[in-house]
Amino acid sequence: MADRAWVRLPSGRRLDLLSPTPLDWTDQDLAVGLSRTFRWGGHSAWPEPLSVAQHSLTVLALRRSRTRHRLTPPQELRELLHDADEGLINFDCISPLKPFLGPGFAELQARLLAVIAARYRLPAWTAEEKRAHKSVDVAVAAAEAVHVVGWTAQEVRETLGIRAAPMGKDPLAVRYGDPPWRPWAPDVAAARFLEELAALQARAA
Repeated sequence: MADRAWVRLPSGRRLDLLSPTPLDWTDQDLAVGLSRTFRWGGHSAWPEPLSVAQHSLTVLALRRSRTRHRLTPPQELRELLHDADEGLINFDCISPLKPFLGPGFAELQARLLAVIAARYRLPAWTAEEKRAHKSVDVAVAAAEAVHVVGWTAQEVRETLGIRAAPMGKDPLAVRYGDPPWRPWAPDVAAARFLEELAALQARAA
């Protein structure tokens, strides 16, 4: 019997994680998957855990605010979808554990990211763009560690090894009118992610 790893998505479509294609999911499937996949191992100082969907929107918002030249719609899509593979696997492994999962897991992530890039026509990262993205992603992680999980700024540096200073301002609070850094319920996160994804795809068309 051939190797396979089927998951049935909310739309009723089936995705073989070991042999994915760009047509295996709907945008709604992806949004729901990301809204139900949690950062920081699901640990949170709030009543709710933080979803990868909310994290992805935060990274996009901060990247927009920090760039000197306006990002193109495909570049913004790439920021929004930088962790999209996690919504198909429904798993966000904390970074220190990834080496213990071995090369097979890294290959699985690479396959999923490749079909996501093909589906949404994402441009390849340049070295400069990747550095800018990583700087924002790390800055958001530092802030989440403090404001969502409950680490102190000193622990973020000394225990987690994150060198970015935790920012206080939540890039999404003004836009959505929520308490800063409060994790959203999954249905809210899915709706907001899907709205942004649809808008960017329309602009990129």
